[in-house]
Amino acid sequence: MMQIALLGSTGSIGASTIDVVRRYPDRYRITGLAAGGNVELLADQVREFRPRLVALSDPGAAARLRQLVGSGDTEVCAGTEGATAVATMDEADMVVAAIAGSAGLVPTYSAVLAGKNIALANKETMVMAGSLITRAAHAQGCRIIPVDSEHSAIFQLLEGRSRQDVRRILLTASGGPFFGYSSEQLERVTPEQALNHPRWKMGRKVTTDSATLMNKGLEIIEAHWLFGMPSGQIDVVVHPQSIIHSMVEFVDGTVLAQMSQPDMRAPIAYALSCPERLHDIVTPLDFARIGTLSFFDPDIKCFPTIRLAYRALEAGGLVPAVMNAANEVAVDKFHEQAIAFTAIAQLIETVMDAFTGGSDDSMEAVLEADRWAREKAAAIAERLSGF
Repeated sequence: MMQIALLGSTGSIGASTIDVVRRYPDRYRITGLAAGGNVELLADQVREFRPRLVALSDPGAAARLRQLVGSGDTEVCAGTEGATAVATMDEADMVVAAIAGSAGLVPTYSAVLAGKNIALANKETMVMAGSLITRAAHAQGCRIIPVDSEHSAIFQLLEGRSRQDVRRILLTASGGPFFGYSSEQLERVTPEQALNHPRWKMGRKVTTDSATLMNKGLEIIEAHWLFGMPSGQIDVVVHPQSIIHSMVEFVDGTVLAQMSQPDMRAPIAYALSCPERLHDIVTPLDFARIGTLSFFDPDIKCFPTIRLAYRALEAGGLVPAVMNAANEVAVDKFHEQAIAFTAIAQLIETVMDAFTGGSDDSMEAVLEADRWAREKAAAIAERLSGF
């Protein structure tokens, strides 16, 4: 039986992971849980699965959880140290890394150093510290299996195939809620509109990244580290139906695509079971009912975040970590209505322009670049707030 430590258990990926585990109680057991601040939902999960260890980001929330679940066999801890303790539990065979944003970096890196296999749903881990993570995984002999639907698709399509046969990988993008908008329309969009994703149910950060297309920018950098592909072999195509989750084009001109209903339980289940497949995870496709699948080039003028991601990847070093931190600040400022939607990319680029570079040869350097970029982004946001 696989023992699972689930980081980000109360988010959308966490909830989908738990649904898969419920369906296969003879194959999977949850031994550790880490969450943000949703105490009530985490308490329900603790009562159901009785993990040995749980963690909440806030010490006050952890104290409240102890009151709700009593003094049973479950130990409750808090903060980054708590999430790291869950990620490195001796008994955990697989760590599902689904904490949103940069908060997931240190626990995931600690899990890799501990030799744990990782089901990776946190893009920011590879964006901020892809070099460190991949080197550590190689040294420890552990697997990093992608859970993002796009990277899971590429992972499946490349299995058993030579990289020399691959011309490029194509990451599909839904286009988000503002597909087809003009620059003028984008200047007036609201946080509520940005969270109205047409296909996927996700948290605030990921949904906003989908609206700006920064999620695709992060995925470009993540794909580079996961699959060893240079930026020139990673392309993006907008596919509003979200049926094809990504594609691989081979040197002979043929293309393979991975398709399914837009349901995160499919890539989660495959990450937990590969190379086997679990039965009846998602509803099969009805191709006659789908009708038409359409594809478009991304509008880089209206959605410049993809351009910024390519720039960060090609610059290398700590630039991707700086870009990521600036994006997280920009998303928060947009939801505080301190900056306009179109100022998100502007803020990110201004921070990147101000960065003088550095080597990503240690976690300390990555975290320092992250800290610097957040401070710089917050200061720049004050100037942009009048736009």
